[in-house]
Amino acid sequence: MLNFKGMRFPIDVILVCIRWYVAYPLSYRHLEEMMQERGVSVDHSSINRWAIRFLPLVEKMARKHKRPVGTSWRMDETYIKVKGIWKYLYRAVDKQGKTVDFLLTAKRDMAAAKRFFDKAMAAQGAPEKVAMDKSGANKAAIDEINAGRAVLITVRQVKYLNNIVEQDHRAIKRVTRLMLGFKSFRSASNVLAGVELMHMIRKGQFAINGAAVTSFADRFYALAGQVRPV
Repeated sequence: MLNFKGMRFPIDVILVCIRWYVAYPLSYRHLEEMMQERGVSVDHSSINRWAIRFLPLVEKMARKHKRPVGTSWRMDETYIKVKGIWKYLYRAVDKQGKTVDFLLTAKRDMAAAKRFFDKAMAAQGAPEKVAMDKSGANKAAIDEINAGRAVLITVRQVKYLNNIVEQDHRAIKRVTRLMLGFKSFRSASNVLAGVELMHMIRKGQFAINGAAVTSFADRFYALAGQVRPV
C-alpha cells in the first residue's frame, strides 16, 4: 500500500492527477486547469511533486503482478531530454510487443547497456535471443554477459527485427513530448516509470482480478492498492 500520510489532498485527487499525467500528453499546468474546473484548487508544482514521489512506487508495486514476457527480445534505446541534455532510455519488448523492461541512463555505452540487461534479466529471466541494431556497445554488453553463461544468448543485429521496439518508443514519446524536458535525472526516471507503467497496462501485461472487465483507470488504481473513486 502507498503511504499518503501527511498529504493535504485526498488520495483520489493525487492518483487521478498522476494517472492523467502519464496516460495522456498533458503538462502539469494543463492538469492544474482541469482540476480547477472540477472544483479542486491544486498548484501544478504539487502535482509535479506527487508524480515524482508516487509514480515509481506504484510501478514497483505493479511488478509483482506483471505477466511473464517471451524469450525473444527486441532491444533499443531512445532519447529523453533532461536539463536540456539528451539522456538515453533503454527499452526492450518481446516479439509480441510486450514491454520487457526499461532503464534511463546518463550515457550510451557498454556499461549502460549491461546495467539495462542486468535489470531486465533479474526481473524476467534470461532471453534465448536478443535482436538489436548495429551498436557495438549493446553487442559488447551481451558478449560480457555470455562470457559467464553456459547457455549463450543469441544476438541478431538485423534492423528490420527491431521495427517493433522502434514503433513502441512512439507511445512513450507521445506522452513525454508535452513534458518539455525534465528538470533533473531523478524526476525523469521517476516519471518515466509511470509512463511505462501506463503503457504496459494498455498492453494488458498485468494479472489483476477482474482486469478483463475493468478500464485502464481501474487497473491503475488496483495496482496502486486503491479502489477507483466513484
